[in-house]
Amino acid sequence: MTSTFALLSHPDPDSVVAWRGSQPVTASRFLADVHALAARLPPGDHVFNACADRYRFAVGLCASLLCGKVSLLPSAQTPETVRQLAAFAPDVFCLYDDADGSVALPRFFYDASEPEPSAPLPVPDIPAERLMAYVFTSGTTGQPVAHAKTWGAMVRGARATAQRLGLADGRAWTLVGTLPPQHMFGLEATVMLALQGSAALASVRAFYPADIRAALRDVPQPRALVTSPVHLRALLQSDSDLPAADLVLSATAPMSRAMARQAQAGLAAPLLEIYGSTETGAMATRKTADTDEWTLLPGITLESRSDHAGDGESEPAIRVRGGHIDEPVALGDAIAPLDAGRFVLHGRKADMIKIAGKRTSLAYLNQQLTAIDGVQDGTFYVPDDVHEVEAAGRVVRLVALAVAPGVPAARILQELRERIDAAFLPRPLCLVDRLPRNAAGKLPREALAPLVAAQLAQRHAPGFVIDAGHPAIAGHFPGNPVVPGVVLLDHAILQIGAALGQPLAVAQVGTVKFLSPVRPGERVEVAHQLHGDHAGTASIRFTLRAGGRDVASGTLSTRATLASREASPC
Repeated sequence: MTSTFALLSHPDPDSVVAWRGSQPVTASRFLADVHALAARLPPGDHVFNACADRYRFAVGLCASLLCGKVSLLPSAQTPETVRQLAAFAPDVFCLYDDADGSVALPRFFYDASEPEPSAPLPVPDIPAERLMAYVFTSGTTGQPVAHAKTWGAMVRGARATAQRLGLADGRAWTLVGTLPPQHMFGLEATVMLALQGSAALASVRAFYPADIRAALRDVPQPRALVTSPVHLRALLQSDSDLPAADLVLSATAPMSRAMARQAQAGLAAPLLEIYGSTETGAMATRKTADTDEWTLLPGITLESRSDHAGDGESEPAIRVRGGHIDEPVALGDAIAPLDAGRFVLHGRKADMIKIAGKRTSLAYLNQQLTAIDGVQDGTFYVPDDVHEVEAAGRVVRLVALAVAPGVPAARILQELRERIDAAFLPRPLCLVDRLPRNAAGKLPREALAPLVAAQLAQRHAPGFVIDAGHPAIAGHFPGNPVVPGVVLLDHAILQIGAALGQPLAVAQVGTVKFLSPVRPGERVEVAHQLHGDHAGTASIRFTLRAGGRDVASGTLSTRATLASREASPC
């Protein structure tokens, strides 16, 4: 006999399924909207559900399920992603609710002006084996991959999670989400958890701190905030006046214990982390403020077997099975089982770094970077050629990007020296205005790589830039900052030495004229020319230019003869 699961678990037609602002939507109205949309969807077996409104997304998801269509749920909506969807399913059409949206696919606009239902409709039963969706990985480590999700697996996962989180306590919970419903965690914890946990979803996507505060205030208690460390950090940094939540759920990246305790204090609610993946869905939870140990959801088990890493070291390969997971899945994380139901997570295997015989994970490095006071966001980056560099016997150099307005890079590096091993210090640390996070708060490598390349190109471009965070700027001069001449001269000597391929041992600085002030942030170009040597010394004439004007010129005498070269910028 084919097993089925009801579309909704809510006990009666008047149960609240969603909140649109401060207005409730009943189960009766939700079912009417689902049936009405299902009757109007165009032909095609695959639907790209791009609805930004969480309620409309849920209606579209259930309407597609009802009439046998499969939802395609990528975590991004870039043109390249859309091209990949069209290649994956040529009959796909886009269901959207933003009249200004533009997607290069056949489109069907969600017109929400449906009439009020005349009579309650029965809750439909859906076969457990029916294919509900393909959810795509976020692409943080490469090309997104599609993972099939059946209705039965999603229902079993939602029910197990609701039981673990305490949402099945008879109270009418409301779920406020910061992640898009197209993301696996957003789908599970704000849509499926509402449908199968007798809870209500908040239709608005609360992305910015002000939106999160407003969304929490608009809905009644008990309310749970479903979020990520990135969104939660921004919320905690923005304002101390936060509305109380009754539960905070976090996923997508590991959270530090200090941040978990700060969140619990700020939102007056317990915080639980959910561990899972696009492949498996939610697998385990932990009370991060109290422990590093994860506890598996009911029915889920881990099995390990020997696996040999490329460097000859043995690492356990972990597979997960049981519960709502239809087929055993090999995990991409380094996990140490403690007993049948608990484990410790060491990080993603793809994130594990080995430099100079020492190991750490990118997740740990990122936590240490963002824990520094004044750092609003940050990430470490591993070059693409890391394995080639290691094979050649050269040292891997990590790059770090930080969003830290007003914080000097030197202070961030100093604090990192106290937090992490010197082998993992970034070379360089680049200060940026923002990181290219997607709607789920993740950093796809395809978006991060160009930013890193641009930063490195800028650092290695001819000349140099003294930013406002340089320690010499603070007293030179308050309210009218100017780069000190001695700083310009020091950097000019370094640049000339780099261009000549050897450090300069300066014996004497000749007459130097400072012709125009240089402001912090201006790029200074250095031109130099060698002159005849005398008694084992060489003379170098240099000119500094910024913004098309000469800002300084002078001569240097070195302690060693230098090979003659043409005048060149450096």
